[in-house]
Amino acid sequence: MPRDNLEINEAIAVQFAQLVLDCIGREYPHSGLYWADSDEDLKPPRELTPAFYGCLDWHSSVHGHWLLVRLMRHFPEASFNAASKQALEQSLTPEKIQGEIAHFQRLPFFEFPYGVAWLLQLAAELHEWNHPQAKQWRVVLEPLEKLIAGNLHRWIDGLKLPNRTGMHSQTAFALGLMLDWARITENAEFIQLVENKTRQFYLSDRNYSLQFEPLGYDFLSPGLAEADLMRRVLPTTAFTDWLTDFLPEIPIENSANWLQPPGVDNPQDYMQSHFWGLNLSRAWMLEGIISGLANSDRRIETLRSTALHHRQHGLTDIVSEHYAASHWVGTFAVYLLTNRGLQKQIS
Repeated sequence: MPRDNLEINEAIAVQFAQLVLDCIGREYPHSGLYWADSDEDLKPPRELTPAFYGCLDWHSSVHGHWLLVRLMRHFPEASFNAASKQALEQSLTPEKIQGEIAHFQRLPFFEFPYGVAWLLQLAAELHEWNHPQAKQWRVVLEPLEKLIAGNLHRWIDGLKLPNRTGMHSQTAFALGLMLDWARITENAEFIQLVENKTRQFYLSDRNYSLQFEPLGYDFLSPGLAEADLMRRVLPTTAFTDWLTDFLPEIPIENSANWLQPPGVDNPQDYMQSHFWGLNLSRAWMLEGIISGLANSDRRIETLRSTALHHRQHGLTDIVSEHYAASHWVGTFAVYLLTNRGLQKQIS
């Protein structure tokens, strides 16, 4: 995408939908972490997780399905809808979801927390979509959703410390996705659980410095993800005070140079391609932080300039032909461009 094209339209949506359509049924190459107790556990991905086996790994397959649903909701007459519907119909069948359930019954904490957080986002997307086909898919997915939500409840309840890295195991980002799902589906018990754990983990945090990020080949910012989670939990005044204590380095005067986006020199490098995701997720997290502040807050101009700077870098040349990025990064772009974390309502 050219740097001056920073909003979603159908032409851009077609490109991102095609990235997923190209990989949703592509089993190999595959990257997965599985526990094997016997030879019976060593099966092809399509047999272990029959609904979500493409796009290199389970979590990318799951959020690839989310992307298709999200774009179909935004562009109900788009050219990619027929192929997207066919792909979803092939994945979201009772038989294949039962295969997923069997896998989670054997490995209750598989893909925790990142992958299962996206599974809940897929359920939330279908829950919000007022369309007969979406309601059918929602019914099919619901048994897996309930199983994972129950497993997550036990996992979160027993969690003693947050993971503060910038990759899949990070706690704050996943809790944010889970909390959004719980609010969309009106799961009061789960909302209370996540809000309590968020306060327990992060309420007393002070003096975080973003100068040490990224910590490695991160695709998430530990500091911004934490702040984006806290704005979901705290009222405006409390969040304003908390942010002052947590990120005291945010300039009051407008300064886009406060936080610099990393570049991607080698798009064929699976790890370096994470920086596209980092720039995109930083952009939406900064926008989320802004949404939690009063309009008069003097930091907003800097936060908005920094978010725009990361959006520009994250979307430049993002539609890569190489599988290192193409199997996943479209999801981060669509999440940003459709304001998903800000809960903008669509039909």
